[in-house]
Amino acid sequence: MQKQNPSKSELLPALVVASFGMRYDVELNDGTQVSCVTRGKKSDLACGDRVEIRMTSDTEGVVENILPRSSLLYRSNEYRKKLLAANVSQIVIVIAAVPSFYEDLVNRCLIAAEAADIKALILLNKSDLPETAAALDRLELYRSLGYAVETLSARQDASQLRPLLQGHTSVLVGQSGMGKSTLVNALLPEANSRTQEISSVLDSGKHTTTSARLYHLDSESSLIDSPGLQEFGLNHLSSDEMERSFVEFRPYLGKCRFNNCRHLKEPDCAILNAVRDGKISEIRLESYRKLFAELA
Repeated sequence: MQKQNPSKSELLPALVVASFGMRYDVELNDGTQVSCVTRGKKSDLACGDRVEIRMTSDTEGVVENILPRSSLLYRSNEYRKKLLAANVSQIVIVIAAVPSFYEDLVNRCLIAAEAADIKALILLNKSDLPETAAALDRLELYRSLGYAVETLSARQDASQLRPLLQGHTSVLVGQSGMGKSTLVNALLPEANSRTQEISSVLDSGKHTTTSARLYHLDSESSLIDSPGLQEFGLNHLSSDEMERSFVEFRPYLGKCRFNNCRHLKEPDCAILNAVRDGKISEIRLESYRKLFAELA
């Protein structure tokens, strides 16, 4: 039976599966992919958004409505924001010992996840490298805070990650060169993502993933690959939201001498006292101070 083309006046539910600036690939309920634009010049769509579109030709359409989101992950600076993924239930922070990862970026990803109420998983890729043991030592801090930390080598075997992705819409985030595209290729060989070259001179990866794309792992699980990050601004957070997103701060909030304590150098600050007593890491306090200065 030949499939009937929808009427151009009909609104069709769809899922945004790729983002290319002002143009998007969306997937209809029957699996058909359609290239879409949005109304007007401004676009607030993210990969993973559920939308309603109107067909303008056999292969193209326009997004008319964005349906309510369960979550939205994005970064921002003082000038603009960059949407990363919508309706995700898990953020997978992909790092590696080589090229060396930025601990500040890991902290920022965790803060963004906490602020958006998204589960976080730290994934140390390239576990076959000799430098991995030292990287794992650095990650013990985050394990002690309750974050899941997993290791694997995507080039050898990524199958152990599948159970951790089951039932989730997960987004991969991390610096360039950490092996996100290699990981996607290992989980979904048909995806044919271009793997990234490592620049040993610059100690960083070269960008190859330039747009976010969603892949279906099975009927219940999806994976969004996002472009490599070199920074993760959090200017959209208030100072109160930011401090609550440091999970180890929570037991001490409201216990400082001053109600408006910002945990910088105030006397009888419960957070600073906890740092002095070894209950909160100096690394995390420094990350908090840097973020607070940016927000201020």
